[in-house]
Amino acid sequence: MKRRQFITLLGSAAAAWPLAARAQQPAMPVIGLLSPASPDSFAHFMRAFRQGLKDSGYVEGENVAIDYRWAEGQYDRLPALAAELVRRPVAMIAATGGPSSALVAKAATTTIPIVFNVGEDPVRLGLVASLARPGGNLTGINFFSLELVAKRLGLMHELVPGATRIAVLVNPANPANAETTTRDAEASARDIGLQIKVLRAASSSEINAAFATLVREQLDALFVGGDAFFTSRRVQLAVLAARHAVPAIYPQRDFPEAGGLMSYGASLADTYRQLGVYAGRILKGAKPADFPVEQASKFELVINAETAKALGLDVPPTLLARADEVIE
Repeated sequence: MKRRQFITLLGSAAAAWPLAARAQQPAMPVIGLLSPASPDSFAHFMRAFRQGLKDSGYVEGENVAIDYRWAEGQYDRLPALAAELVRRPVAMIAATGGPSSALVAKAATTTIPIVFNVGEDPVRLGLVASLARPGGNLTGINFFSLELVAKRLGLMHELVPGATRIAVLVNPANPANAETTTRDAEASARDIGLQIKVLRAASSSEINAAFATLVREQLDALFVGGDAFFTSRRVQLAVLAARHAVPAIYPQRDFPEAGGLMSYGASLADTYRQLGVYAGRILKGAKPADFPVEQASKFELVINAETAKALGLDVPPTLLARADEVIE
């Protein structure tokens, strides 16, 4: 071979090497994130989720991609959104925002790994076989939202002992959650001598209508059920409660941070961070079937003292002493 031909051949081969190397590199894994909420209202939870991924060695845009699917409070959109992720297909699905997205994801695929965060027993929901050995293609976090209904009603009774007729707000678009909240609230209310009136809202206008009913029937206080849609409408709920001078208790700290009176529940930001950790471990090869369901262990009582003052409420010192945070 002549010298000039050899140099040309060598140069062509060298130019082809980077292309060949790139072709052999594995594609960036994609996480499909499914949520009944909206991106704006859950931005802080997504930061926590990405932090969990980072703790496991994954950074969005560098070595993992996230394909977001938001139902914007319209729970009936979830099956179609889940089907889109399955068709793509994605490496795994993070079903967030409660049992609705988890149940829809489970129905959509038996092969793609799924991690979830739900506020009630995932065994009772039929998501996993057991907490220690989930089986199947799902695992995740239980943050005990529904299990804390009695605790929240008790705290409301302690703060406003004269309130005997309590409105319980649930989302009919999330029927399983609404039914369980209603059942547990009725049982807990009987135990402490309270009467409840169930109000239903699945849109902003229905929230306004629920408050109109609450005021018309002169109910004493409001219990807001755990629901991703209510979290996305936390400012509206806090403003209406202040406008109508209604004491209210909520399922997580996002509400008193938005001006609501009081909340008690698991730290959802912490559960989303842990969900990101789980997602990262599964991307590295862990099997959901062998990965125990995590139980939330961090619970927070948050009181907005300014809101209490505006409502003319004196927060008992014993309640203030137990609060994890008092917003002044």
